[in-house]
Amino acid sequence: MTPRKTVKDYIRTIADFPHEGIMFRDVTTLFADPRGFRMCVDQMLHPYAGTRIDKVVGLEARGFILGGAIAHQLGTGFVPVRKKGKLPGSVISQGYQLEYGEAIVEVHDDAIQKGETVLIVDDLLATGGTAEAGIGLMQRLGADIVGCAFIIDLPELGGRRKIEALGMDVHVLCEFSGA
Repeated sequence: MTPRKTVKDYIRTIADFPHEGIMFRDVTTLFADPRGFRMCVDQMLHPYAGTRIDKVVGLEARGFILGGAIAHQLGTGFVPVRKKGKLPGSVISQGYQLEYGEAIVEVHDDAIQKGETVLIVDDLLATGGTAEAGIGLMQRLGADIVGCAFIIDLPELGGRRKIEALGMDVHVLCEFSGA
């Protein structure tokens, strides 16, 4: 009998990408497998079963893939949080720190109505900068954030601690050691 696969089993590791010394955790192999992808979506939603979620918020870029699938499963709306300059119309912006510099993400200023409940999703939780910026945007719009769900956590980089320190519920499917 073949042992049952976990979500982690579907994730490919590519050494030295995008730079030497980096172990890149590639979720495209997970997304490409129908069983793996369904397992991933189901497990990301499991802790929130029975919770009202008005919108799923996906962080650029792989969070769009997850967010769309999760929103479909819930029968609810999807809201993208994009890099600066990618959304037309009126937006609000939030800066965050990168290892070398700063980045900015944006969301439409009418994407969430005050009091709506949202689930924030992305593929990877590393330093937590992008998730923290997404949380900031949702809070500014008056959303009630029910949780933040990720496929992968890189615990040594401290993102989970940072997001939990903001009072957020964090759900991850698997961890990888190292950067």
